[in-house]
Amino acid sequence: MKVRKKASSIMLAAVLTASSLYAVPGQFVRTAEAAEIKAGNPDSNAFDQKVIARVDAARMMEDVSYLSETIGPRVAGTEAEKQAADFIRKRLESYGYTVETQEFGIPDKMIGDLHTSDQQGVLITIPSGSGLTPEEGITSELFDGGLGRVSDFTEDAAGKIALISRGEFTFAEKVTNAVNAGAAGVLIYNNVDQPAPSNPSIGGPYDIPVGSITKASGEALLKDVAAQNKTVTLTVKSFKNIKSQNIIATKHPKPNKGGETDIVHISAHFDSVPFAPGASDNASGTAVALELARVLKSYPADKELRFAFVGAEEIGLLGSEYYVSQLSGNDIERSIANFNMDMVGTAWENATAIYMNTLDGKANIVTETALATAGRIGTPSELVLYQRGASDHVSFHDAGIPAVNFIRREPVTANLEPYYHTPLDSIEHISADRMKEAGDLIGASVYSLIRK
Repeated sequence: MKVRKKASSIMLAAVLTASSLYAVPGQFVRTAEAAEIKAGNPDSNAFDQKVIARVDAARMMEDVSYLSETIGPRVAGTEAEKQAADFIRKRLESYGYTVETQEFGIPDKMIGDLHTSDQQGVLITIPSGSGLTPEEGITSELFDGGLGRVSDFTEDAAGKIALISRGEFTFAEKVTNAVNAGAAGVLIYNNVDQPAPSNPSIGGPYDIPVGSITKASGEALLKDVAAQNKTVTLTVKSFKNIKSQNIIATKHPKPNKGGETDIVHISAHFDSVPFAPGASDNASGTAVALELARVLKSYPADKELRFAFVGAEEIGLLGSEYYVSQLSGNDIERSIANFNMDMVGTAWENATAIYMNTLDGKANIVTETALATAGRIGTPSELVLYQRGASDHVSFHDAGIPAVNFIRREPVTANLEPYYHTPLDSIEHISADRMKEAGDLIGASVYSLIRK
């Protein structure tokens, strides 16, 4: 490993253990402490202000609005995710970047649709193992299958869609009992209130379609459809050979006598989970990265800067894994830092800290640069070094590139906002001030590494 990739000897007040990726307490570093590790260049703050003065909160909020409200949920492999990728590509091209689109395959998926005879749509997820329906779906009355016990089924269940409550025994047993009773399909509704359907493990594969819906939807269907002998139409389709994409923009330094230069990567994923508009997760990180691409484009640099907008994060970090896999050995050797942004704009009042997640819980050039920047510019939020994976920084770390995921959490508990991965992850819960804070901190940090 080259010297430049090694963490410098900045001492933190405590050392994180490496026993768990999920339960290690964070190290708080207040901006007053960060000021003590301020870079020695007295002109640093002037350079910071060149970035901060141009970071535009209103522009970032407009981008969050477009991604989360105009496009909406951007599930990997869907047309909506591609629409988001096209939006990002066109924006980067408008800034003068040469942009590369990387396509990559993702696992086959099943997508379902459920609506009542009066055309009321119902949120539904299709678990692995479900059967498919004809193209037009199946239209049927509902059978109240209770908890899905053998004794809950009668001969009336045959040919109908069984509506079954979660609870007491496994999903697989419930579905098997419905199949044995001759049901044409199964809808499992939750027994706890959640804004989006769960994704149950049902085993299988089965010959009949199986869907998961919320507790509220299940109770409404019992009352308004099953009790009145109305019908629903359930459609389950399989999508094969589907693709996601990454959008890559590079800012090259001017040739210098030293030959090849170091590379700094800024990354953010633009896909979301089903039903979630994805305003915080992760239109916020995407919008900040787009704004930094605009701001940093015009300033001279002696290092290469790459912006990686990645897809398919929500189904296993597939976009960032593909991006890193396409880096040459020389690219990886020259890569000194990855600044990854995920959920940086939440307005949840408890998320007062910016967590700097590293996979090993240790400081690196990214955390130290951010701390030094926070000290210079007076970042109002606490910065917390924390051991955690679960975002695209993992792909960079695994390749040996120092990487950090910047994300807002509740101090001490490390809780995420309550809107996480739900239909409530909308523009109403985004803070323009926190978007600006993230742009200022990360933009000034990156510029301090790449500038001439």
